[in-house]
Amino acid sequence: MAANGRKTNWFAIWVSVAVVVVLVVVGIVVAVVNNQATAPGEAPSASNIDSETGAIHVGDGPDTLATYIDFMCPICNSFEQTYGPAIDGLIEDGTITLDIHPISILDRASQGTQFSTRAANAMYCVAVADADASLPFMKAMYENQPPETTPGLSNEEILAIADGVGVTDIDACVNDGTYSKYVTDMTPLTPVAPGAQSIGTPTVVLNDEVLTLTGDPQADLVARLQG
Repeated sequence: MAANGRKTNWFAIWVSVAVVVVLVVVGIVVAVVNNQATAPGEAPSASNIDSETGAIHVGDGPDTLATYIDFMCPICNSFEQTYGPAIDGLIEDGTITLDIHPISILDRASQGTQFSTRAANAMYCVAVADADASLPFMKAMYENQPPETTPGLSNEEILAIADGVGVTDIDACVNDGTYSKYVTDMTPLTPVAPGAQSIGTPTVVLNDEVLTLTGDPQADLVARLQG
């Protein structure tokens, strides 16, 4: 019995303790969830990938051509068809290192399937599995590009494209979206083109200069590198 003659209400005390414990646990859970939401996504780890910038390196030339692309973007496909042969030649003759940045700005155009993010994630899956398949996979994805406002390609179709360029055993990486959060994190780092209000695709950067494309690969790329 308490000294003042009144009984200690142990029930009330234990209830209070229990409430405090619950509040602490809830606080920890909220903190963990918030940290998970804001933590950087898992970065792809391979010698051909700069995990800080998201660049997938192709070639080893002294000059750097960086392309920021979205696999749902029809203009990116047109860019590949127009500039691709010239870029291939610059890689093959040792002039440039091509830095491919697969980003995601057109998820809104795939009826909720997040095709842009899924495709960019798959690009990293392929690049980690086989560096030499990076460029062939990118080209094959554009050859099979779905129209905007459609659901896009399924994961199974993307995996079939990867298989077509010799990359297998990346099912878990593609289906689990291993690098999806990383794609989301890297996308806002895309440079803003001159005169633009926000990022867009394709964005093309030659030796740190964001280019204004004219549709002439010889003038836009080759002549600049020879000048």
